[in-house]
Parts: sequence; C-alpha cells; structure tokens
Amino acid sequence: MKTWRNTQILSLFGIELPIIQAPMAGVGTPQLAVAVARVGGLGSLACALLSPEQVCTAVTSMLTHTTGPLNLNFFCHAPPVSEPHRLSVWQRRIQPYAKALGLPLVSPSTSTPPSSPGVHAFDESFCKVVEQFKPRVVSFHFGLPEASLVARVRATGARIISSATTVDEARWLAGHGCDAIIAMGTEAGGHRGTFLPGELYTQAGTLALVPQIIDAVSVPVIAAGGIADGRGLAAAMMLGASAVQMGTAYLLADEVALPPLHRKAIERSRDDATALTNVFTGRPARAVVNRAVRELGPLAADAPPFPLAGLALAPLRMHSEKGGADDFTPLWSGQAASLAKALPAADITRGIAAEALDLMGVQGMRACK
Repeated sequence: MKTWRNTQILSLFGIELPIIQAPMAGVGTPQLAVAVARVGGLGSLACALLSPEQVCTAVTSMLTHTTGPLNLNFFCHAPPVSEPHRLSVWQRRIQPYAKALGLPLVSPSTSTPPSSPGVHAFDESFCKVVEQFKPRVVSFHFGLPEASLVARVRATGARIISSATTVDEARWLAGHGCDAIIAMGTEAGGHRGTFLPGELYTQAGTLALVPQIIDAVSVPVIAAGGIADGRGLAAAMMLGASAVQMGTAYLLADEVALPPLHRKAIERSRDDATALTNVFTGRPARAVVNRAVRELGPLAADAPPFPLAGLALAPLRMHSEKGGADDFTPLWSGQAASLAKALPAADITRGIAAEALDLMGVQGMRACK
C-alpha cells in the first residue's frame, strides 16, 4: 500500500500525516490539538499566554482524550528593556484615540489591563512542565531558550523544533540542535519567528524560502505560510518539505476559540486583507488590516518593544469590541484566510491530506480512515 513518499517527519514525530497544527496562541485550544492528533496529525498547544499551572491542566485533559503525539509550543523572547521615553512617545500617539472615546490613557509601564494577558517566555518553571509530561515535540518561537534549558528538554526525549524566517536562522537552529526546522514564509499569520538581525522587507515567501533552507541544512524542513489546503501541502512536499504547519486553515474550525469579530474578519478576507504590522505587540506579525494597522502602522518605528505596544491599546480594544468594532483588535491571520473552512478540525485535516495525496498521485493513504 502506497503512502507518503517523504516520511522523515512522520518517523521523527510518530505521526501518520505530514500536517502540524500551528499553536495559535489565544485562539488555539486543547480540543483543537486533540482533534488533529486523533486523525494522525501533530496537535499543538500554545503555551505563551498560559501559566505553568494552566499548561499542566490543559495537557492532563488532552492526554485523557488522545494517545497521539503532542507538541507544546513556547515563546523564548528576551524580556523588554525599559524605555520610558519610547513608551511616552507611543502613549502620545494613542492619546487622541483615547480622548475621542472618552477613555483615560493607561500607562503600559505601570499596569497590565485584564484584556492583555502576560506573554510568558520559556523558563525553569515551564521546563519542569516539559520534564513532567515528556511531550513528543517541543517547539519554540523567536529562536531557542538558553542552552541549559534546551539540554534539559532534549533529555526528556522530546524532538525540538523552531521557526526560521531566513536561511541564516535555519543554519543557526540546525547548529544549535534542532531536530527539524519550520521554514516560515512571509505569508504566515501571527508573529514572525525572526530572532537574528535582518530586515523584514527582505524576507522570502514560502515558495522561495523552503527549497533554500532545505539546501542549507541536513535536518527535515517543515513548510509554513500560505498553506491551507491540499494543493499547498502537495506543493510543499514537491519542494522537498517533509511536512507543513498550518494555522490559518484551522481558524474557522469548530474547536477554535475565535471571537465573533475575528471570525467575521476571516470570513470576509481576500488575498489582500492582511498586512505585516507591529502595532499590536511591538513585533512584526501578520493580521487582517483594520483601523489600528492603517492609522498607526502598519509598521511603526516608535512602537515599544514586544509585548508592550499592545498594553496601551488594550483600553481602546475593550471599548471598541463592546461596541461591536474590531478597530483595535489584533486579527491574526495568514494570507490564505479565504481558504479556511468552517468544519470540524478532523475533517479539515483529513480532507487536506486526501487532496494532497490525490494531487501527488499517491493512493491508499492508511491514515485517512
């Protein structure tokens, strides 16, 4: 019986389909990860907005519903350096919006509004969670944590992966022990995984980036960005990728905790609906264009460092959302949003895999039962 021709990631992760569900911090759920894992893909849990205790609770629940391999995803950014002048400049830019809405300006340097949960970087406490549960895969965003923590993660038996937005980043990750590398094209939604110096405007799209990273490293490569159906999976595999990571494809899935305003934005999205912007957090990320992106960015030179930019916008976001507007809401999405389908995640996963195998001329996929 014929199956996937490239089985590197399948063997490495112990999965049946070369599909990794992107973590999607804030909207991805344990239920989504379980649904993907149960049909043979790799389900992922975003941990950046969770406390270690919340991660433990989520993983415990997930393990009661699936025995499939799981991926725990962590941010590993450096804490922001205090820059009072830069914060005050940003506050002055936000002030006219707050005044127009009759809101007081909340200082991001003194408080964290309830609507802006803390963004946690991987540390000792999260490492203990990994050591407790021993997930099959641990993925990182914004490079890798310090070497001692990486060594402890590896000692659990976990496969370690991280995102590269350039060939240089891919080489760095391979040289620092990654078992596979996510080649993140500019089409991808959410935060760019950039961690080495470089210019955003020179970064490549998925179609150009994947083969160049494959040629530069010896570990398997996972394609990400603009892939939301079987055609994209087949194309990535033909380029030499061993698997794909998809987030936007699942945005309308039944198991995703997508707020109504975000859902409406995805449902009406076209090819030109998104932009790379730093106004919501201080780091470049792809989101649906709204008022904040148009008027404050899309890329603002004076935005405070990640994740402080969003704290000043939080009161505006809360006020606008209560009125049914998404003016100041980060509507994370990749460029393939119009391909997202409102279906159960299992159906999305199986459908994409089956379509890709059909296009690639492979029959008898054992995992699409």
